[in-house]
Amino acid sequence: MASSSSARYAKHRRIGEDEEAEEAEEEAEEELERFDDFTIASSWERFISEIEAICRQWLADGPKILMQKGADCVTPFENLYMIKRELKHGKRVYSMEYYFMKSAKGKNSYWDDDTHSMQLSFGVDEFLMIAPLSASGVVLDDPESTKLLSSVAIALSSCGSNWPAFVPVHDPSRKAYIGIQNLGTVFTRRFEADRIGSQVPIRLMHLEGLHELFLSKFVLSSTDFPARVKVHFSMKLTYRTPEYDYDNETLDSEATESLTENEVASHPKKQWDDDCPWAEWYSAEDPVKGFELTAIWGERTFEETLEMAEVENASSFVADSWFLHPVVSQYMVDDSIGKFVGFASQLHLLVNAYESSAEAQFLEDFVAADTSGQDNSKSTTVPPPSVIDRVMKDLFSDEAGNSNYMEAENKYTRAMRGAPADSLFGQFCLHALWFGNCNIRAIAVLWIDFVREIRWYWEESERLPRMKSSSTIDLSYCLIHQKLQMLAICIERKKSVSHEKGAGHKDETSNTKAITKVRKGSAGVVPKMMLLNTFQEMHAPYTQDAPLMTEDMHEERLHAAEAFGNAIGLSGQLERDILSSDMSAFKAANPDAVFEDFIRWHSPGDWVSEDKVDGNSGWPPKGKLSQRMSEHGNVWRKIWNDAPPLPVSEQKSLLDPVREGEKVLHYLETLRPQQLLEQMVCTAFKSSAGILNKTTYGGFKLMKTKMDQLYATMASTLKSLQGNSDISDLAGDLKRLCQVFEHIEKLLILAASVHRKLIDAPRLAQAVFADYFNYYLPKMGTTLESICYEKEFTTKEKVLSMGNLLNGHEPLQREIIFSVQERISNGHYSSPTPLCTDDEQIQTHRMYISGTSNDLWVALSVTSWD
Repeated sequence: MASSSSARYAKHRRIGEDEEAEEAEEEAEEELERFDDFTIASSWERFISEIEAICRQWLADGPKILMQKGADCVTPFENLYMIKRELKHGKRVYSMEYYFMKSAKGKNSYWDDDTHSMQLSFGVDEFLMIAPLSASGVVLDDPESTKLLSSVAIALSSCGSNWPAFVPVHDPSRKAYIGIQNLGTVFTRRFEADRIGSQVPIRLMHLEGLHELFLSKFVLSSTDFPARVKVHFSMKLTYRTPEYDYDNETLDSEATESLTENEVASHPKKQWDDDCPWAEWYSAEDPVKGFELTAIWGERTFEETLEMAEVENASSFVADSWFLHPVVSQYMVDDSIGKFVGFASQLHLLVNAYESSAEAQFLEDFVAADTSGQDNSKSTTVPPPSVIDRVMKDLFSDEAGNSNYMEAENKYTRAMRGAPADSLFGQFCLHALWFGNCNIRAIAVLWIDFVREIRWYWEESERLPRMKSSSTIDLSYCLIHQKLQMLAICIERKKSVSHEKGAGHKDETSNTKAITKVRKGSAGVVPKMMLLNTFQEMHAPYTQDAPLMTEDMHEERLHAAEAFGNAIGLSGQLERDILSSDMSAFKAANPDAVFEDFIRWHSPGDWVSEDKVDGNSGWPPKGKLSQRMSEHGNVWRKIWNDAPPLPVSEQKSLLDPVREGEKVLHYLETLRPQQLLEQMVCTAFKSSAGILNKTTYGGFKLMKTKMDQLYATMASTLKSLQGNSDISDLAGDLKRLCQVFEHIEKLLILAASVHRKLIDAPRLAQAVFADYFNYYLPKMGTTLESICYEKEFTTKEKVLSMGNLLNGHEPLQREIIFSVQERISNGHYSSPTPLCTDDEQIQTHRMYISGTSNDLWVALSVTSWD
């Protein structure tokens, strides 16, 4: 290869003169237009002059200024930058690119991942690349490639630069190059590289044959070099683990003995995430396809080909260093919309439905809407009735109430106001995410069927599935969940009332005028308080619990109080019922009590004491009712007069289960679309995060921190949904939240995969995940646009030998560097001019080899003394 390149370089003058003659007529007019100081210069000389001018400018600027002028970082390399210019010669336009490093590479650092293929192939740090500005960017014939290389060599020599220059040649798939580098006035280094893209000869599949190939480039006869040539050798082997077959875990040999061949063949294939918490809703592609293990032999010296055989047959465990690198799926780094399907993608669809929710006042309007003539009709399709029936069966199945899902509560989940993931509404929201394409019409259809099923449970007095038994309503959850809690309680109370009526229990409240002197329902004596008329001890009664109320009922009560005022302490029928119940219980516990006794116990602020300050008061105590309680027609006194003496056990419940249950159903059946979607968004985000948070990932600290940050971000964003907020203002924030959710969901899935594959090496698993986390972190912005981040994940974790991992596995790729060095004062490279010390060595020959049994890439650099 070197001899053929030398012949080509010697012809550049003749080639230039031939082309000048052919282009003379075509460029006559152009030369007049580009008239400058060298009027007799040919077009080729002007081309060289233009290259020289550009190179001089780049030399003068240096890396720092070139970076300031807009040099691009060459991805995925952090230390390599490139700046380019376009040049015209005749009818062709060329692109000249200068690659340089921000900081110098250390010696013997070519095996690291921050090395460009040209740097690794030819052992250079900075270099020029010139090629036609075409689709392939490759020169197709030898004359043109030789002329280009000669032009650059002359220009670089004129400006005193020793940059190596390269020109691509032939078919792009071969990636062949020729190059040249001026090393002062004495030495020239020439480069040539080519690729065998078919079956590699068996001889070149072994180290012995490759060593002989290298020697053949300079050992022409036994007299040229000593019998033993000291060849410097370094090697890098890359192994890849086969993709893990999880299906092998489904059936062991003993289990398959009792199965027929057809039964084994029809056995469902196991997915890697079958036991992960998200598997109930979707199956994620395994983000870790395997691992690449790199073994590196540092530089060592060999003198005989037979020594290569010993290296090839030696165990890979004698390598100087090992590096482990996970092979990550492309979907992990592609954040294009629709590429990743998970909770985040479905939440994004739900947010779109929320944006559409204000277009109609009632959900039935979306169901009745005819979208057949719209271009986007696909976005409003509804699954067939069979799918709806299957969803309803899942939501209301008999086993639904036995869910073992326990939602982890923290300081943020309460602020989100959504329903628990295992509750009836929580499960509705999760099913809605995966129902059709989660459009507003599909959600409306699903909701109407959902409420219809709930009404059936109410009318049949059947227990609501997925609703835990409770006698209270948790106001920290969304209003729909509160309503379903109320309905579940009403169903139980309704069943209890029906049972009592069927057993013949008498309604004690019917005899409102019955008077009894027997004390009932006493909770104990009130200290230092006696009845005014009888001087008996006052007893505190058992009273009914405060009536169950949902959030909107509390608000109605507050509004009523504000509207009617507090002159008499009452604001509506509910307060009257509560007061009447308390008075009846007080009368039952204190048969001889009067109205003033009840006021002294229930509202002591309305009893104005007139006793002496020294406490020496007689009996009865001196005092009177407050002005508001003593006014004519006082409502409290009227209720006292009408209240029968009944203990709590004999009173009618303050909660009318039939009336309150019908109110709940009316709310669910007339719920506005926007109100429904607001609560669905909060619940879906909260439930999805809760499911992901159950993932086992080895307790990686970085992952736990990100999950905590996700909860904080969700709480802050979803808080804006609690109230009459403008949809247009919130939609953007919610879509940004979806983007954040997707990034963290991807990281969590990757963490789970790494943990499973390296479960016996927890520290290594945490280090591997930390490497990927640091690589992925720049992508985790909050903007809606896809972040252009083309850097590849190449970080490798240094490990010890991994036992039998390599048994029976050939390396995926083998890379070798051969080189020969000679003192300048010796042999062919001695110079009559003492340019350097006698001890300085020069690399005379270098060969980089990379390949497999089906592909071989060889790059050669030869230094000659001109």
